[in-house]
Amino acid sequence: MIKTAKAPANIAFIKYWGKKDEKLRLPMNNSISMNLSEVYTTTSVEFSKNLKSDTLKIDGKFPEDKEKERVVKHLNLIRSLAKTDLKARVESRNNFPKGTGLASSASGFAALTLAASGAAGLNLSEKELSIIARLGSGSACRSLPDGFAEWKAGDSSETSYAYSLYPPNYWDICDVIAIVGEASKKVSSTEGHVLAESSPFFRARISGMPKKVNEIKKALKEKDFTRFGEILEEEAVNMHAVMMTSKPALYYWLPETLITIISIIKWRDEGLESYFTIDAGPNVHVICQAKYAPRIKRRLVKLNGVKRVVINKPSTGARLI
Repeated sequence: MIKTAKAPANIAFIKYWGKKDEKLRLPMNNSISMNLSEVYTTTSVEFSKNLKSDTLKIDGKFPEDKEKERVVKHLNLIRSLAKTDLKARVESRNNFPKGTGLASSASGFAALTLAASGAAGLNLSEKELSIIARLGSGSACRSLPDGFAEWKAGDSSETSYAYSLYPPNYWDICDVIAIVGEASKKVSSTEGHVLAESSPFFRARISGMPKKVNEIKKALKEKDFTRFGEILEEEAVNMHAVMMTSKPALYYWLPETLITIISIIKWRDEGLESYFTIDAGPNVHVICQAKYAPRIKRRLVKLNGVKRVVINKPSTGARLI
């Protein structure tokens, strides 16, 4: 039986950087995110008695050993739950460059979790799927529920999962992504998380997280766009300050990243309200009210170094298709 799932990437407004349990991928703090309509992974999984080993293709290519091991480990988890030893054929495609800070591991492991569990005959709740996806990639748990989500840090595997705060149509905002870098980053997010605690600013960041989460949830509830934007922009800079001061330091930005940031601030001063956020990569997410998205896109495409621009609305979570 073949099952195919489509899962969105997500953008975190309150970030996840640093783990209190590496094996279980338990984050140090709750995070808040939005699923994205136009950047996603589609994955098909088939378990078959005719296969002698798992066969994997990602974007038409056989993955490197490290990536393959991570996928096979996740398949083994699902096999153990389904009480089967059948090998799997997995084919996965991203419609955006992976490994560039656009949450390809989030959409990838969310799609893999849903497709593989369905192909294995498991009937799991959204919460159970979110927990399993988290074990593959922490932020993947946020790509299961719809729209705007909160990932509860929890203190055990069973208490760390994401759930929907609001559906996709709750708020008419957009994430306009300015893609300035398409090469895979040299230090993956998984490796970067391990370095987080070496930054002298890490503990100060974590201590302020509960207040920050509550403040952005309040702004989200009240649809206070200005306050919402101020918090998420400050949070992005805060996380990258930790990255840049870890040992060794992580510099995910490119010169074009900074050019885009400065342009957004200038446009805002001129009356075009939008705010930037950046995950673990060089690409800039511009959060704006939907009515301004086309105008922002027109300006972004004119900037030096911006390769392409993608307008995303809030999206449903992972689905079988």
